[in-house]
Amino acid sequence: MLNTAVKAARRAAAVINRASFDLDRLIVNEKNHKDFVTDVDQAAEQAIIEVLSKAYPDHAFLAEESGASANAHDESEYTWIIDPLDGTTNFMHGFPQYSISIALAQRGVITQAVIYDPVRNDLFTATKGGGAYLNDKRIRVTKLDRIANALLSTGYVAGNAKALDEYLKMYGIMAERCHGVRRPGSAALDLAYVASGRLDGFYEKGLKPWDIAAGSLMVTEAGGIVGEFNGESDYLYKGDIIAASPKIFGQMVGLLTPFHAVPAAATAAE
Repeated sequence: MLNTAVKAARRAAAVINRASFDLDRLIVNEKNHKDFVTDVDQAAEQAIIEVLSKAYPDHAFLAEESGASANAHDESEYTWIIDPLDGTTNFMHGFPQYSISIALAQRGVITQAVIYDPVRNDLFTATKGGGAYLNDKRIRVTKLDRIANALLSTGYVAGNAKALDEYLKMYGIMAERCHGVRRPGSAALDLAYVASGRLDGFYEKGLKPWDIAAGSLMVTEAGGIVGEFNGESDYLYKGDIIAASPKIFGQMVGLLTPFHAVPAAATAAE
């Protein structure tokens, strides 16, 4: 299954790479405020689904552009979670920081993961219980133990003024306490970079399952920890995530717990 996912990612990369030489011809639509989709996103997603569905016709899909397949809510044991082009805005501007993310969930548990950077030809893979790899070489999170020396990354999902204000508050707190904070624009690659030790930690709010499914397995298989802003593990469908090496994770949770989203029912009860 992992090999098939790699094949699908490379097929999508061929679509993306061809389009990258002629960005003026992109067809762009705005799904939501500052949330764009191009014809390349859609073509890449279709390429991925074609490869996977041919190999596994009974499997379900949850993809960014086409949504959930008809059998996604049935008794299908396997669901592929796909982001065909994570970092669309970067791609549209020719900024070389974007990726393809493919994860396989078996009965709700992520078991296989592929994140492919078509610009650098970096292939990140992980299998549950089998470790994480970059171009077939085993990777591990950093051994750093002090957040003051850490390089972190974050992101911001365009939304309302309140969300931006919260993002800026978090940025101020983290930037003051670590070595540096970067905002590259592809959550999947950020997570892969945490897994490979290029970054010491990552945090972001408001993400979707296809943004983080593959990367979350990548980080845990590389020895890191992934959780919500309060450290709990129910992050995949809630979308607020911290990922880091173990000691840095604990320090990030300590700083970001005040930004943990409180469920509406709990707020009303208070």
